[in-house]
Amino acid sequence: MVPPVSFGPNHSDRTVFSPAMSEARLSPTSYVVLGLVETMQPATPYEMKRAAASGVSQIWSLPHTQLYSESARLAKLGYVDEQREPGGRRRRIYRLTPQGSRALDAWRDETTTELYELRDAGLLRLFFGADPRRLAPVQLEAHERKLRAYEELRRSGEGQLPEAARLTLDAGIGHEREYIRFWSGLRGGAER
Repeated sequence: MVPPVSFGPNHSDRTVFSPAMSEARLSPTSYVVLGLVETMQPATPYEMKRAAASGVSQIWSLPHTQLYSESARLAKLGYVDEQREPGGRRRRIYRLTPQGSRALDAWRDETTTELYELRDAGLLRLFFGADPRRLAPVQLEAHERKLRAYEELRRSGEGQLPEAARLTLDAGIGHEREYIRFWSGLRGGAER
């Protein structure tokens, strides 16, 4: 049975609440923080920001400031334990609590039919009549660059990436290859 899902007050698909998100209203950003803390613990927000830049931010964008504010919020709610360094910069150090671990496990166990929100400036311009022959070479080069970055991540992590990260990276590689196919077709003036 699929659990009921309700949307935020403006029917935004950005903040979806489900039973596993509990009364604390955990957002996708909450789960990014919980997942990073679980993977790295102990973790500071700065360390999470660095890890996110080369990992999860490739598939889920969020301002790095949210890592700081959401970590503190999750600590107040009891999902992560926060400790301060005794001296120096007194950085905040987080560890997953049993409550946080249960919430993360419940969220991972849920299935979803939610798809990503496509926000592509090139496609938006194309939609409103940009010349595909002018737009395609620039878009093609951007997607080729992104594909190279994904492939380099794949090579550098060979044998070290957890299977879930490798599978997600493979999805990104496939996505970029499809964009390259699409923009290559438009580069020659072919209209669909």
